[in-house]
Amino acid sequence: MRNISLLLLLLAVFACSKEESSTSEVLFYDKWEGEMFLFEKETGADPIKEENQDKITESVSITRGNNGGEIYNATAENQSSKGISPIGTEWAIGEMDNIIDLKFQSFRATVGSPKSVVGKKLVLHIIEEDVYLSIEFTKWGESRDGGFSYKRSTKN
Repeated sequence: MRNISLLLLLLAVFACSKEESSTSEVLFYDKWEGEMFLFEKETGADPIKEENQDKITESVSITRGNNGGEIYNATAENQSSKGISPIGTEWAIGEMDNIIDLKFQSFRATVGSPKSVVGKKLVLHIIEEDVYLSIEFTKWGESRDGGFSYKRSTKN
């Protein structure tokens, strides 16, 4: 009977320690909190040209087409797909200080109409590199012209 009690105690300790380690893994993420960088794509600028794309990481380069629509990831897409783009990213309204409590989803699901994104404080999660950064759109071009700008945090 004593051996069974000892075995149960060891199992309980093991289960608790395993739960704690998985929690600490969830809490680890790479937050970019360096200087703010301003990216702007001018009205009518060719989204295929690299100077009109914000290459944030190896897997994500943000731009916007000149036929309206959402932003997209030029590294993984040739144009935006409503409700899906930018591929390889997820977004939340809020700030980095509250990252644990934020709800991440697609760009469109997060902001609703893209033209209403200006002035909202967002957190962008780049999935492949597991990077989080602050981003705030400062301009969203009207008339489907493809222009937009934002400021975002950079790597520390």
